[in-house]
Amino acid sequence: MNDEEKWVAYYRVSTVRQGESGLGLEAQQSAVESFLRGRGTLLSEFVEVESGKKVRRPQLDEALRLCRKTKATLVIAKLDRLARNVHFISGLLEAGVDFRAVDAPSKDRFILHIQAAFAEEEARRISERTKAALAAAKARGIDIGATGRVRAVKLRAEAIDGASAYRDTVEMLRANGVHKVREIRDALNEMEVPSPGGGKWHLPNTFKLLSRLRQGMNSV
Repeated sequence: MNDEEKWVAYYRVSTVRQGESGLGLEAQQSAVESFLRGRGTLLSEFVEVESGKKVRRPQLDEALRLCRKTKATLVIAKLDRLARNVHFISGLLEAGVDFRAVDAPSKDRFILHIQAAFAEEEARRISERTKAALAAAKARGIDIGATGRVRAVKLRAEAIDGASAYRDTVEMLRANGVHKVREIRDALNEMEVPSPGGGKWHLPNTFKLLSRLRQGMNSV
């Protein structure tokens, strides 16, 4: 590796709730930052709120497109953040883009296949335990939350509507080349734009804002 090597970071959080809270995101970013220290230039960061079982990931597609355009290497914090699916990893290995996982820095394709297989089996077991727990709760007469779902939809709609007040500011920043989550956070603080809670901007609430703005655009 040399100082001229280019990198594109991809982070994935597996649920909307986890993504909006920032849970897991900062840990992934910290791991990637430590790995890249002295290894080159981080061109951009992409954050996806998605299930590991799903293949269609718009943010990953954008990250791969940038990698191909700039001949950069895709970097992720953990192999299971990319996919707990052997077939998906196989396809990525054939996609013509180099990638590195901080927890599995080897480029050996056989090793990556083995690690993906272990991650896939772990996901299968977690799914089985979750289904068993839900079935046991249902057998005890517990309603698995129709009321909670309705409330969640209402709160989500209200949050997206509240985020729209920041849209012009965020679009202005992006038009001036400010794209990364950290850069947007710093710019909002420098401009003394108050967060929805009235305080400073941090990575979790900045990511939450950007996520809600994307959701608002998708719902139009």
